Amino acid sequence: MAAKLPEEERIRDHGFAANSVAVDAERVYAFFGKTGVFAFDHEGNQIWQADVGSKTNGWGTAASPVLYHDLVFINASVESESLVALDRKTGAEKWRARGIREAWNTPLVVTAASGREELVVASQGSVLAFEPASGSPLWSCKTDIGWYMVPSVVAAEGVVYCLGGRSGTAALAVRTGGSGDVTGTHRLWTSQKGSNVTSPVYLDGHLYWAHESREIAYCVQAATGEVVYEQRLDRAGQFYASALSADGRLYYVARSGKTFVLAAKPQFEQLAVNDLSDRSVFNASPAVAGNRLLLRSDKYLYCVGP
Repeated sequence: MAAKLPEEERIRDHGFAANSVAVDAERVYAFFGKTGVFAFDHEGNQIWQADVGSKTNGWGTAASPVLYHDLVFINASVESESLVALDRKTGAEKWRARGIREAWNTPLVVTAASGREELVVASQGSVLAFEPASGSPLWSCKTDIGWYMVPSVVAAEGVVYCLGGRSGTAALAVRTGGSGDVTGTHRLWTSQKGSNVTSPVYLDGHLYWAHESREIAYCVQAATGEVVYEQRLDRAGQFYASALSADGRLYYVARSGKTFVLAAKPQFEQLAVNDLSDRSVFNASPAVAGNRLLLRSDKYLYCVGP
């Protein structure tokens, strides 16, 4: 059963819909591109606003805020070709790493085998890692992907997995914990199977994702990049939303509003196809709230439950 809720209210009077928000016990943090980063209390009162750059792109901006101790990380690649750390309490800039180009993905804090924490982001041509507290560069790894980088990286057991590109190399795995250029020492594998938009899910030693335009769902071995299955999803159309893993299932939401439900295992099994087609466009990744599924289009927010 699905309930269609009214179009999302814009936060106060800023006139933009945030890419996503990050929430802690005291505040909600939202990134609105060139309009800035905002912190609100849970009653909706603005606490601070921070400027991270004024440039724009025809595709807009896409990365979500990331919370880490007393910092908020913002991938402002579009706005200033920077990765910026802000103070969570005041919005003051703590550090800025430049040269983050053609990157629409959300950064990720990863723990290496040594226990060292690393802030990882995929930029054009390279995966980059920084020391989270100071922004000091730790390592870089060439991707051999010649395109802009949209999918966010995922990580497990000290290895980062990255998708991207439209042709040629489209996926890679990098072991964390290195120093300097680690392409020759820590890059574990590359593959021509990937996605230009959707981010992967890591589950029990496998990676799962849907290609953005070929109507194909993939499962690969995380250790080697070997394809376990490559299965067409009938009349799916495009996928811009990333996969969701929940309760033993994988949910792939197509831009048309169709949701393909697969078993979360390395054998292809399609369990259901649910259709919310309403002439709107579903680009956002789904989310779980209790036993309900939230799906957002450019016009509506749906709540689907038992």
